[in-house]
Amino acid sequence: MVLALRVKGSYAALLITCPSREEGERIARALVGAKLAACVNMVPGVKSIYWWRGYVEEGEEVLLLVKTRLDLVEELAKKVRSLHSYEVPEIIALPIVSGSKSYLDWLDESLAT
Repeated sequence: MVLALRVKGSYAALLITCPSREEGERIARALVGAKLAACVNMVPGVKSIYWWRGYVEEGEEVLLLVKTRLDLVEELAKKVRSLHSYEVPEIIALPIVSGSKSYLDWLDESLAT
């Protein structure tokens, strides 16, 4: 596999949890439709255990794995916050430091310019 390390057009993978498949799909379609994300993988059956308002809580969630460019992360996060039902949605951006040239080219072609 040929990997291409890029500085220009740096990329990110975002982790976003949603309370249901329906909400996750609605957010995923909105992000891809707006060209803020090239692809969103939906991972069902995530069990989350977390602190909330002084108590340990747990719940079943859907994890969205969102691929985008770093320059779109702020706009993408704003869109997620406008659609998400959580008071404090998880929106975590991780840099993609390397990837196959053809995949990174596809990301560029699929995203807003």
